[in-house]
Amino acid sequence: MLTSTLGRYFFVRYVITTFWFLMGIFSLVFIIDFSEMSARLSDLPGYTILGGLVLTTFRVPAILQQTVPFVALFSAMAALISLNRRYELVVTRAAGISAWQFLQPFALGAFLFGILTIVAINPLAAWGAKQSETIQATWNGGKGASTALSIPWLRQKNGDDDTIIGARAVQDEGTTLLNVTAIHFDRQGGIVLRQDADSASLKDGYWLLNNVVETRAGELQKRLATVELPTRLKADFVQESFGKADSIPFFELPRKIAVARSFGFPTNGLKTQFHSLLSLPLLLVAMTLIAASVSLKFSRFNQSRSVILGGILSGFVLYVVTVLIKAFGSSGVVPPFVAAWLPVVVAMALGSTILLHQEDG
Repeated sequence: MLTSTLGRYFFVRYVITTFWFLMGIFSLVFIIDFSEMSARLSDLPGYTILGGLVLTTFRVPAILQQTVPFVALFSAMAALISLNRRYELVVTRAAGISAWQFLQPFALGAFLFGILTIVAINPLAAWGAKQSETIQATWNGGKGASTALSIPWLRQKNGDDDTIIGARAVQDEGTTLLNVTAIHFDRQGGIVLRQDADSASLKDGYWLLNNVVETRAGELQKRLATVELPTRLKADFVQESFGKADSIPFFELPRKIAVARSFGFPTNGLKTQFHSLLSLPLLLVAMTLIAASVSLKFSRFNQSRSVILGGILSGFVLYVVTVLIKAFGSSGVVPPFVAAWLPVVVAMALGSTILLHQEDG
């Protein structure tokens, strides 16, 4: 079926429908996000309309990635309903082709859509998220910037120097800090020095502080262009401290898991994210089977309401269950492998069972 003329026709119809759904959701997300970001960031000194458009462009792939399961569901429903209303599926069945055969191009299209999400949309979303954080922090000068990373407080010891480093915003997964405060303690726990800097970049063996104001008890403040603050912290350690699993591209996750394990950080979140992305193509195939279970019954005119309601409800329940179990996997309640693959297996079994009941009795 996959190599036949009819199979190629169904496959192309699915691809075209999916493309237009993606474009529609992209446009909708872009307009909504641009409106929301403009209202929230328009008062910042560096904000411009063009900058807002660029920022929204960087943010959209990450949002779009979250809608991929619904795109697969609705595009399969729309394609099958369209074929049904034009009697094309009726003629296909009359030719002796079963539902299991003519659904193969749709399942293949969903699987390839999942692969495309992993190799293209996911890395683009991770890169765009970092760029958007950088732009926001730049506009706000690092003061109260809202980023995807937590406000950092690092503690480091280097010989007799015990230092706490704080910042209002971070960039580059924690290796660049904005609006930095470094407080130095002696062995008795007393404060001996405070350094305030516009930014700090983690180099090999030291933090490079820029535009520094040094304050010591009983002395006048000193202003320095740059200061090197010795450190034993490594870039990988800092990145693992502040990085989020969903901000890491798929192909970097195995290395991040190994690095996190070497530093003693919990890896449940990273492993869950890795297996969730790995299982995404089969999740989209499961979504296609669910779409087929509510779309294959022939009805010329009065099918839309029940089909749309049933498809939305089924997809919403599956999505909620997937996110919930993924949260359990990230927190260590269930193994990450189980958390990522269990919803896929259950959804495929449910869709296949319904189709078997409808098609084969």
